[in-house]
Amino acid sequence: MNASYPEHLRKEVERYLEGLRFSHEPLTAGLEEAMRYSLLAPAKRIRPVLALATAHAIGLEREEAMPLAGAIELIHTYSLIHDDLPAMDDDDLRRGRPTCHVAFGQDVAILAGDGLYAEAFRHLLAEQRSPAERVLAAAAELAAATGVNGMVGGQYVDVRGQAPDGAEGLRRLHELKTGRLIGASVVCVLCLADLRGPATMAFQRFASELGVLFQIVDDILDVTGTDAALGKPRGSDERHGKRTYVSEFGIDRARELAADSHRTAHEALGEAMAALPGDGAAAGELEQITDFIYTRTS
Repeated sequence: MNASYPEHLRKEVERYLEGLRFSHEPLTAGLEEAMRYSLLAPAKRIRPVLALATAHAIGLEREEAMPLAGAIELIHTYSLIHDDLPAMDDDDLRRGRPTCHVAFGQDVAILAGDGLYAEAFRHLLAEQRSPAERVLAAAAELAAATGVNGMVGGQYVDVRGQAPDGAEGLRRLHELKTGRLIGASVVCVLCLADLRGPATMAFQRFASELGVLFQIVDDILDVTGTDAALGKPRGSDERHGKRTYVSEFGIDRARELAADSHRTAHEALGEAMAALPGDGAAAGELEQITDFIYTRTS
C-alpha cells in the first residue's frame, strides 16, 4: 500500500468493522456470514478513512465519527456485492477473493447486500452519539448520496447508457455513481459538526472533485492494472462496453484529466482549511488520501 496513505486510520476502521455483528437470530446466521465475508475482505477503506480524516481536519475526535464511518463502509460493501452480480457486471473476483454470489449463491448475495444497506442506517442511528438533529442530518445526506439522486441513480444511468454524450455527460455519470458516496464521506462529517459557511462549500467542492478523481484513476487502472494488483478482473469496463475516461479520451488524456482533478481537489481543500481556525496542519491526512487516490496502483 502507498506509504503516504494514513494506514493508522485504516487499521482503526478494520478493528471497528471486525467488532460489528448483525444477526441475533440463529436462523439468519448464514446471512451474517455472507455479509461479513464481503465486509471484512482486505480493502483500503478509502471512504471511512476519509470520514475519519475529515473529522480530524475540522476538530472532531475521530471516535465521534466512527459509527458514521462504519455505516459508510457497510453501504460501500453492499454496492460492491450488487455490482458483481451476473445481472450487473458479472464479476467473479472482488478484493482478491471470490465474489459474494460465487461463494454463497446469487440469492444470498442479494440479501447480504440488502442487509448491509439496512444495517448501515440502523447502526448510524443507534450508535452515533452526536446530537440527534445532527445525526438525522447525516443520515439524510447519506441516504440522498446513495439513492436515486446519487449512487443508485448513477448505476441506472450507467447500465442503461443514459449519460449524455461528451465530457460533461461522462463526468455527471461518475459524480452520481462513484462521487456521491465518496463525497458523503466528507459532507456527512460536516453534518455531525454542524459546520456552516465558506468552509462547508469548499469542503463540498473538494469532496466532489475527489470522487471524480477516484473514477478517472479507476478507469485508467482497469486498462493498465493486473488482476492480482486490483483484486478484481482487469478490463471489466471494456468487456461490458461501458463509457470510461479511457474509452472516451484515450489513456494519455485520461492521465491529464486525473492530474487536473488532483490539482483542483488540493486547491479546494486548501480553501476549506483556510476558512477554518488554525494553521491548516490538520489537513495532512486529507492531503495524503488525495495523493494516494491519484497515485494508487490498485
